Amino acid sequence: MTAKPPENVNIVPFVSVDNMMKLVLSVGIETFLQELAGFIEADFRRWDLFDKTPRIASHSAEGVIELMPTSDGEVYGFKYVNGHPKNFKEGLQTVTGFGVLSRVDNGYPVLLSEMTILTALRTAATSAMAAKYLAPKGAECMTIIGNGAQSEFQAMAFKALLGVKKLRLYDIDLAATEKCTRNLAGKGFEIVGCASAEAAVEGTQIITTVTADKQYATILTDNMVGSGIHINAVGGDCPGKTELHNDILLRSDIFVEYPPQTRVEGEIQQLPADHPVTELWTVIAGNAVGRRDARQTTLFDSVGFAIEDFSALRYVREKVAPTAFFDRLDMIADPDDPRDLFGMVLRADKAAQNGLPIAI
Repeated sequence: MTAKPPENVNIVPFVSVDNMMKLVLSVGIETFLQELAGFIEADFRRWDLFDKTPRIASHSAEGVIELMPTSDGEVYGFKYVNGHPKNFKEGLQTVTGFGVLSRVDNGYPVLLSEMTILTALRTAATSAMAAKYLAPKGAECMTIIGNGAQSEFQAMAFKALLGVKKLRLYDIDLAATEKCTRNLAGKGFEIVGCASAEAAVEGTQIITTVTADKQYATILTDNMVGSGIHINAVGGDCPGKTELHNDILLRSDIFVEYPPQTRVEGEIQQLPADHPVTELWTVIAGNAVGRRDARQTTLFDSVGFAIEDFSALRYVREKVAPTAFFDRLDMIADPDDPRDLFGMVLRADKAAQNGLPIAI
C-alpha cells in the first residue's frame, strides 16, 4: 500500500513582487542585505558540497536567457533570469527572474519566488561580502560607474557591510545619476555626481562598475586605477561584454566565483585560459589570502553564480515562513491514489458538471 503523503503537499509558498517588497521593508534594507550576505558567505564556506555547473544560456542579438541550477544534496534550487540591455528603452527591466527551491528526497518544490528584486539584493550582498576580504581596510569612499537599477543596491550593501559613506557617481546618462542621488538621499551618504568616469575615480578606494550595454567596453582604463584600489566589476557578465581595459587585469589580483563560468562571461574572457585567478570561496574558507597589503590592486570579477541564488532563496524561505508575506499556490497535483492522475481529472469534470466544488 502506498503511504499517504503529508497533507497540503500540493501547496507551495509563492513570494510575489509585492510580498518581496513587504518582506524587505519589514526586515529593513540594510539588515536584509547583512543577513543575506551571511547566508551567501555560509554557503561559500561549504562550497564543496554543491553541484556546480556554468549557467545554461540561450543568447540572441537582443540579450540572453539563462537557467542557474545547483544543489547541496538536500535542497535543489534554480533561477530563471534574463539580461536584455535594450529593454529600458521600451520601459522594461533589463534583468528579471524567478526561482524555485525543491526537496531533493522527493523532488517536490517548497518555494517559488520572484527574483528580480531578490537578484539585485543578492548581487549587491555578494559584492559587499567579497569586499570584506578584498577592499582596503577602513575604506569609506566608493565610486559607482553605471547608475542604473543595481546602483542603489550596491551602495546600500557596501554601507551595511563595510561602512562606506561617501559615493562618487557617474553615468553617461545624467538622468540615471540624478535618479540614484535622489533615491539615496537621507540614507547616510555623502554623494558627489561627477561629469566623467575620470573625475569619479578621484580619491576613491573602491570602484564598482555596473553598466548594462552588451559590448566590449572600456569603462576603466589603466591610468584611472591607482595602486591599492579594489575593483568590483559587476557589469561584465556574458560573452562579448566587458568593462575593464586588459592592462588593469594584468596587474590586478583577480578573484572569481566559478572559473569555468567566469572565463567565458567575465572580464577574464579577455585573458588566456590559464591566467591565474583565485576562487573567492577559498579566501572565505581560509585556504587562500585576499588582500595582502595596502598597495595591492584587487579585482572581484563578479558574474553571478547559482550558489548565490540558492543562498538567497534559502534565506527568503526561512525569513518569510513566520510572516504573511506569501501566497499559497495549489501547484502540485495530489490525487488520493498517486497512480490515478487521470481519475482526478475525471472527478473534477464530474463535479463541475454537477455544479459542485471540485474534489479530487
